[in-house]
Amino acid sequence: MDDATIRTQVSVPLRFPDGYATKAEVFTFHGLVDGREHIAFGLGEWRDTVARDEAPLVRPHSECLTGDVFGSERCDCGPQLREAVERISNTGGLLLYLRQEGRGIGLYAKLDAYALQDTGMDTYEANLALGHGEDERDYTPAAQMLRALGVSRIALLSNNPDKEEQLTSLGVAVTKRVPTRLHLSAANAGYLAAKARYARRAVEQDWLAS
Repeated sequence: MDDATIRTQVSVPLRFPDGYATKAEVFTFHGLVDGREHIAFGLGEWRDTVARDEAPLVRPHSECLTGDVFGSERCDCGPQLREAVERISNTGGLLLYLRQEGRGIGLYAKLDAYALQDTGMDTYEANLALGHGEDERDYTPAAQMLRALGVSRIALLSNNPDKEEQLTSLGVAVTKRVPTRLHLSAANAGYLAAKARYARRAVEQDWLAS
């Protein structure tokens, strides 16, 4: 894995629609393997945490235009982003905003998958029906960003075992995985159930392979 370097660092005040506000150090990078414009948000006293050789709380968050920006209730991405920013700000850590819309298949394909979900498929079945993988996200850029920021050990804020597996294989020491809260609504119940089934299956496959 090639190294990335910090390109720009800027301080940005953040405010969410519910009034929660904090400040972030926002970083851009040179040399990310996929050439996309991923960014990192340093939140809270994250530098002090790293200086003490403690594992900062880190969430790799995949971009979701519909959920993060427009408040779509078909997923839990927007509430997870809001939760992550506050929890990381409180403890000191990083939010890695990864430009991997629709589990890596892109915005238009994600909306095509929504149309198939309306016929009864779950989110993973729809991706496969469109000729994509169930989840095409690659966390190599996330590992590059962490290395560029001098972070080698993290507490991973995620419910997704695949994130932990990929980051570990890329040389990031995951000291623990911290689950996010359940953001359930009538509109996203099926989506969350599919995510839970996928996560259970991934754990079972890892156990059988061990």
